[in-house]
Amino acid sequence: MIFDQCEVAIIGGGPIGVEMAITLERLGVDYILFEAAQVGDAFMKWPPQTHFFSTPEHVALAGIPVHNLDQRSITGEQYLAYLRMLVEMFDLNLHNYEPVEAIRPYPEQFHVQTRHRTGLRTYACRYVVMATGGMAGPRLLHIPGEDLPHVTHYFPGPHPYFRTRLLIVGGRNSAVEAALRCWRVGASDIAISYRRPDFNYERIKPHLSGDLKDRLEKGEITFYPSTVPVEITPGYVTLASTEDGRTPNDRTFRHEMDFVYLATGFAANMNLFEETGVQLTGVEKAPVFDPETMETNVPRLFVAGTAAGGTQERFTYFISTSHDHVAKITKAITGIVPTKLGTVSARNNAVTWEEVKAN
Repeated sequence: MIFDQCEVAIIGGGPIGVEMAITLERLGVDYILFEAAQVGDAFMKWPPQTHFFSTPEHVALAGIPVHNLDQRSITGEQYLAYLRMLVEMFDLNLHNYEPVEAIRPYPEQFHVQTRHRTGLRTYACRYVVMATGGMAGPRLLHIPGEDLPHVTHYFPGPHPYFRTRLLIVGGRNSAVEAALRCWRVGASDIAISYRRPDFNYERIKPHLSGDLKDRLEKGEITFYPSTVPVEITPGYVTLASTEDGRTPNDRTFRHEMDFVYLATGFAANMNLFEETGVQLTGVEKAPVFDPETMETNVPRLFVAGTAAGGTQERFTYFISTSHDHVAKITKAITGIVPTKLGTVSARNNAVTWEEVKAN
């Protein structure tokens, strides 16, 4: 039984899903925005008072600027407030806490099956836009002890590590920021294990890289280069040396600690793509799509946002680089190219939108 019908089903209530919904709302296209949890769910997992690395204009949506008091990069909490404001401002047809479990293609329509709190529902729609993001869950190491209670893949903020010994695994921005924040909050010992022989300071944000260098030079944070954890116990972590950045060798040692933060990145969940028949490629399981329209090999099924990269090893899809996805999909569905995407000034995007029109 069909519960409801719409022209477009948008799956994923993150920034690009919200921007897609606003664009269709402005054009009067009937849509439903499905979100498995709450709008902006990924940002709910951020540590308290964590700032974007990007400046506000790079995370603005639908031509609506992100204003704040000091004009600096905003926090995850502020961005959630911004997303809520957009949903309310445009009265978006948001179905939150209604995960999509299956998409069944038919010649003229899709049947989208969801799990509502009252039971299973099926919706009929002509188009599907998959904006499911790339951070569905942590990138697991699959080592003994990874599931112990003192081990986390999500940094809860620095306060829990006051007067404790913390080992951080990872060497990118999240790991570095966590180490610096925990050192400043009064952790008794901070150590970083990184599979590379050194940090890539060019890829670490400038305000973090200089601070990290200072802490390392003064011996205030311990660094174990070219190491990977191979076992976690309640009292120590066994670290092994690695020459290729991934494969551990027989040279191991123990590092005593109280807590472990595995800043090893996140993985996309591409199961729904695969089950619907979308072709996936590479270890990233990135969907195959037409770069001019964002349409996958499944007719009328599009991909938008960071989901276009699957589980990205080197990130190329961000909020700021995905606005053109919304433009291309909108043009493919309606024949109209939106002008209010990204930051408030459409003039800054004129070349991009003209290139889309030319295609």
